[in-house]
Amino acid sequence: MKKIAILFCAGLVLYSCAKVPLTGRNQLALISNEEIQPLVDEQYDQVLKEDKVVTNTADGQKVLKVGKRMAEAVESYLVSQGYQELANSFDWEFNLLQSDQVNAWCMPGGKVAFYTGIMPLTQTETGIAVVMGHEIAHAVASHSAERMSNGMVTNLGVSVLSSAIGQNPSMTQAIFLQSVGIGGELGMLSFSRKHELEADELGLTFMAIAGYDPREAPIFWERMLANENGQAPPEFLSTHPASQTRIDKLNKHMSKALTFYKE
Repeated sequence: MKKIAILFCAGLVLYSCAKVPLTGRNQLALISNEEIQPLVDEQYDQVLKEDKVVTNTADGQKVLKVGKRMAEAVESYLVSQGYQELANSFDWEFNLLQSDQVNAWCMPGGKVAFYTGIMPLTQTETGIAVVMGHEIAHAVASHSAERMSNGMVTNLGVSVLSSAIGQNPSMTQAIFLQSVGIGGELGMLSFSRKHELEADELGLTFMAIAGYDPREAPIFWERMLANENGQAPPEFLSTHPASQTRIDKLNKHMSKALTFYKE
């Protein structure tokens, strides 16, 4: 019986593989964005109630302007690449929240939040576009759904995934928050780093097609590296790649991004 269960689980995982749009990487897709969208809407509204929204400030308006510009460019690009359904699936929302956190995130469906703590490091609209492109890329690549799929396999087991959502709301919510970057555990770290580097690569392309100079991306991460003051944890204990790793990878992808920017 145990052997049959293992074979069933392996078959389910294999059957539930998908490909990341634009990069072609295989990803686990036991859960769809549509299934978790109610949780997304609920959680995003909750965040906006708990944190002070300052989108009406000068910085907030910049976040909104860059977000709208990049969303339009990304949707057009997805359509041109044959991803019409994906392009139509977003309901974009961009908000700047008052917090010292040096962070930003994007939930499935295009629900984006920037924290005021990251704004001094962005410095310009192009700097905002570096972060925005990265966060939008998480949504385009369905990273949250993939992380939830893997997190539920780890925490619940494939055999109970079909009844997990709704029957274990606290577990589901914890995995969801972890999947969008609001939380994290050591078991998910290497997986998160893979997603971060993929989002960096896609984000570089996205900012370029929106007309923002991609050469500003590694410069932003140099500022981030300087801001760490040597206090960043070792890469294997961080949910994000080391800043220098990101700089190196971004420079590796720069020539491709520049072709979009020059067009």
